[in-house]
Amino acid sequence: MQPFTPSRPAHPVARLRPWIVGAALLLGSAAWAVTPAQFRDAYQQFAQATSGHSAAIEPAAQAFVALVQREPANPVLHAYAGSATALKATTTVLPWKKLAFAEEGLAQLDKALALLGPAHTTPSHNGIASMLEVKFVAANTFLGVPSFMNRHDRGSKLLGDVVSSPLLVSAPLGFRGAVWLKAAKEATKAKNAADARHYLDLIVQQQAPQAAQAQALLKELAS
Repeated sequence: MQPFTPSRPAHPVARLRPWIVGAALLLGSAAWAVTPAQFRDAYQQFAQATSGHSAAIEPAAQAFVALVQREPANPVLHAYAGSATALKATTTVLPWKKLAFAEEGLAQLDKALALLGPAHTTPSHNGIASMLEVKFVAANTFLGVPSFMNRHDRGSKLLGDVVSSPLLVSAPLGFRGAVWLKAAKEATKAKNAADARHYLDLIVQQQAPQAAQAQALLKELAS
């Protein structure tokens, strides 16, 4: 009879290996849950919604909410879903619905910001670092909601973070132009003409897509 030899317990790493492999596969599939085409379609709806086409607001919100369900750990998707949802407040005359849409959107933007981490300095679907894109979308929304919602200060800080970020240098020119234009408009509201001219001059010098708008605003400042 063979002597009984107690089996050696599996090494902790060995016991964890199947779980690690499974988790890696799940994370890998989640990273590709939303395709560039799906993001592009939703973003086009969002761009129309923020350009004054009210009919695009609801489709934009629905599109990004659906993408969040497919990729719930993606802060960029949460940011656009939150901004579009907050924008739905402009589609109703009922005060309680306005407030509900705004609060729901702001909560989702808060979640998007909370999800940001060191890994989000790399470009997302738009070719923009996720860190910058989320902060800029949040800043635009926070600065646009009524003052009683107490988001203006945070919006200003987020915009400042984006403007001063070293990641902005490598962002697409259209995004840089949008950031500088927003910063110029906020500086104008604060009666800081020098800063406003600085950002508008950057847009013109870099020949960003917003150059015509910047030149018109520069004329207004000079008058």
